Amino acid sequence: MSPSTRRELHINVNILNAGVFGGSWRVPENDPLSAYQLEHYVEIAKKAEAAKLDAIFLADGPGLEPDLAHRSGNSFEPSVLLGRIAAETDRIGLIGTFSSSYNDADELAARLASIDALSGGRFGWNVVTTAGSAAAANFGRDGEPDHTARYTRASDVTARVIAAWAGQEGAPAVAPSPQGRPVLVQAGASKDGTRLAGEHAEVIFTAAQTLDEALAFRRAVDEHAIGFGRRPEHVAILPGLSTVVGSTEAEAQERRELLAELVPEPYAVNRLSAQLGLDLSGVDLDETVPLDALPAPESAGGSQTFYRLVLGIIERERPTYRRLLRTLGGGAGHRIVVGTPEQIADDIERWFRAGAADGFNVMPDALPSGFDHFAEQVIPELQRRGLFRTEYTGSTLRDHLGLPVQAPLRRSTAALAATW
Repeated sequence: MSPSTRRELHINVNILNAGVFGGSWRVPENDPLSAYQLEHYVEIAKKAEAAKLDAIFLADGPGLEPDLAHRSGNSFEPSVLLGRIAAETDRIGLIGTFSSSYNDADELAARLASIDALSGGRFGWNVVTTAGSAAAANFGRDGEPDHTARYTRASDVTARVIAAWAGQEGAPAVAPSPQGRPVLVQAGASKDGTRLAGEHAEVIFTAAQTLDEALAFRRAVDEHAIGFGRRPEHVAILPGLSTVVGSTEAEAQERRELLAELVPEPYAVNRLSAQLGLDLSGVDLDETVPLDALPAPESAGGSQTFYRLVLGIIERERPTYRRLLRTLGGGAGHRIVVGTPEQIADDIERWFRAGAADGFNVMPDALPSGFDHFAEQVIPELQRRGLFRTEYTGSTLRDHLGLPVQAPLRRSTAALAATW
């Protein structure tokens, strides 16, 4: 939404199993097996609702990654987990990640519309183009489709799902949505990803590291939205924000050091290898990362968003591999803010007032304790500043986000059918 019409922040909490840091499951105050317990997710959702957050956010991927040897994974399929959370909450929005690469559009439309109807209009779909060989192998494929092919399919799958939700002729019948149709969320900042965001997304989960990057991304999305006949103020941009909260600055920095020490080194190296598309298993971690050995972003495989993010850090800071791993929190990738509740609120307010963000997808350092710190200390500070709601004024996710009910898809049924 444009800075001129925005009135309040939008904040989601990303319940990323045990927390965003690679060693979050090892933080002493939390249960190391919490990510495999239903109550872990339900209780965080209830706390998020008590704090009046817009939504909870669940990441997911259709495959098991080898990182399970070193950190917790996403243990529950999102639609099943969100159904249980919907039954235990009343207002909090429910955003789940579902792959456009490995799901059938008609089945997906029905499944997601059911969550939306059963929750009273609180659902949002985070559209992802799944990267990585592990997911491809899980579906019997020799390798993943290339970047452009993944986004071409994503556009077609999303269009088909929206057509079903809009009740268009020729589309499968689905349960009617109390909010018109579920909210479309998208994460990806490559050229293809930005175009997809401009075409379909109503909320965009980004990974910008600097204010200038975030402002440039907003301009690009606005241009694409206008090109597709959409209003830019109907697209909310919520960068990912990893938070480390302390009652004093020294306490916050001490916690940040602990989090760095707890990251299993093999996990961090494997994550960076995947992000850069290089085998770093035998690299000297005290060597400066060589820029000339890295491919151009357009030719990188996997997630170009995170590749660009890491490349930007390397270009700005020229770090050693060890320093880069620490900066990334063991591979988390999103911007990390460390400080007191007031300092973190200052950072949030600066980005918000500059027009770089309509809010944030908050990724606490370790769960549940890191979210407790954020909900009990940072949210009240934002409320004191008049930046965040103290009560819900609506009941649907669209109400929380200030998004209108969207018109039916513009593409004709005949044109849509021609792509399937």
